[in-house]
Amino acid sequence: MKLAELQVAAFTDLLASAAPAPGGGSAAALEGALGAALTAMVCSLTVSKKAYADYQELAEESLKRAQNLKARFLDGMERDNRAFNEFSAALSMPKTTDEEKAARSAAVQAGLRTCTETPLDMMELAVEALELTAPLLGRSNATAVSDLGVAALSLRASVQSAWLNVLINIGSMKDQELAAAYRQKGEKLLERALPLADEIYQETVRLL
Repeated sequence: MKLAELQVAAFTDLLASAAPAPGGGSAAALEGALGAALTAMVCSLTVSKKAYADYQELAEESLKRAQNLKARFLDGMERDNRAFNEFSAALSMPKTTDEEKAARSAAVQAGLRTCTETPLDMMELAVEALELTAPLLGRSNATAVSDLGVAALSLRASVQSAWLNVLINIGSMKDQELAAAYRQKGEKLLERALPLADEIYQETVRLL
């Protein structure tokens, strides 16, 4: 069964268990899905409301994009879990002969790349979701404005959590040039995401 298909209690029990996966990466993706879902909810509460007739096109288009982002975040939960399991399998490969050691090392490094690229993808989704959420402030159902603030907080948690997963993986990479490129990409995404998340939150507080 996919992680996203588990009931909340079952997923959190699995997260709390001694199983190494799912872990922080899947939690980061779930945080993103929650943020995108809240943005979608605000759009749903705005669509077809006469009081917000001027913003119908924005609400309808944003709703479609938020739903798509939610689905991509949920897929990210599975990707992260699968990537970690493949990495763990590489660690368990035999290393008796030189050939086995070389094969194991190559598999481990490939696994690290996948385990890094997945949270980087989640960071990109979080930035996209934040950029989608920001224009809705003052242009969506005012009774749900607090939910936009919660969406921003969830997406902020998602991007920072994913970043921690990037850092722990690039620290074990032999290809330092690639590790540096991953770090640079992640830092640029953080530079876009964190100020925007804070701006959305602060504007939400102002509107309440």
